[in-house]
Amino acid sequence: MNIVKPYARLLKIHGQDPSPKAGISALRFIEWCGRISHRSEEAQTDESWERFIKAVVFDHGDWSIVEHASATVDMLVDRGITHEVVRHRLFSFTQESTRFVNYEKKMPPSFIRPPWIVPSDAMGFTDDPRVTDAWESLIQHSEQAYCEMLKCGCPPQIARSVFPNALASRIIITGNLRNWRHFFIMRTTKEAHPQMREVTIPLLAEFKSMIPILFDDIEPMAKQSESVKRMR
Repeated sequence: MNIVKPYARLLKIHGQDPSPKAGISALRFIEWCGRISHRSEEAQTDESWERFIKAVVFDHGDWSIVEHASATVDMLVDRGITHEVVRHRLFSFTQESTRFVNYEKKMPPSFIRPPWIVPSDAMGFTDDPRVTDAWESLIQHSEQAYCEMLKCGCPPQIARSVFPNALASRIIITGNLRNWRHFFIMRTTKEAHPQMREVTIPLLAEFKSMIPILFDDIEPMAKQSESVKRMR
């Protein structure tokens, strides 16, 4: 039983390796695109992006220009969380395929241990040995059943049916910065699934550190009813 830790990390900001410089470059591109409407490109300076985005995007509400810049994220989570992630249909996704990956030949299957299986006061759950025993027993039996089905001649796409939601899955997600803002508003709230928040809250902090302004007003663990008021 191979247990791995979930993660979500920035891979690219507008085609560049993630850094504050790349984030500002994306914002400057957003400014340039926005200035096309009034043909004021000549007014752009190295520092004008901050004033422009505050005035045009936040104050005036023209969020459409934010769609000109994108970010790509590498995420490793369980299959249950990927089912929620892909509901954000305006993103582009490439996900590890249980149809084609043979977890006996390519690599052993990995599983995500939910945070409530062990003590985790931050998530609001307590440890219970009975829960841990039940979870670990299921994981072991599902892995054994998968390998047995392969030995019987079943292809991976058939044998995969015995895997639980706890199966770890890697997924690459690309979307424009407006869509990422919507994603964080919806998926870092108090009502979001604990395993979703486990990766989205640190990811939001990374976006905030790399891309100024656009994500600063999003507060993790806020009530969803309050967060959606920021959705513009």
